[in-house]
Amino acid sequence: MPSPFRKDQLSPEMAQRYGLDRTPWGSAIIVTSVIGAFALVLGWIGFSLASGIKTRVLTWDDSAINHVTIEFEVQRDGALALDCAIRAQDRTHVDSGYALTSIPPGAGTVRVTYALRTLAPAFTVEVLGCAAPGELRVVPPQFPPGVVAPSQPFNE
Repeated sequence: MPSPFRKDQLSPEMAQRYGLDRTPWGSAIIVTSVIGAFALVLGWIGFSLASGIKTRVLTWDDSAINHVTIEFEVQRDGALALDCAIRAQDRTHVDSGYALTSIPPGAGTVRVTYALRTLAPAFTVEVLGCAAPGELRVVPPQFPPGVVAPSQPFNE
């Protein structure tokens, strides 16, 4: 609650006694922390966009119960070979399929079709990311304990 008195209306002894002569350090620390966190988030987004590799899922077909076919597009520097991580999850958001696939150097924009073997019908499919071989940093497979990931790719 703000004081009904202004600081200039009080004697120095009363201002000190009631704490009206203190600098509001708490709010300065909070404001600085929020600005710093915002700058970090902007930096992370900028770094992610500057990598030069963009992926986009175009279509996926989940009509079969034991696999899903995904078609995705990768935009990159044509001279780069890439490794991409693909994941399928069931309705409970548990991994039902996970694969790493390689894309050889070539065109700047590449469409890839991949048949991903799954343990259960896929509810969602995503490309977790693509990067140069050995530099891929994505979420690892998250199968329940005791569940072995299905071998990849699916071949009829």
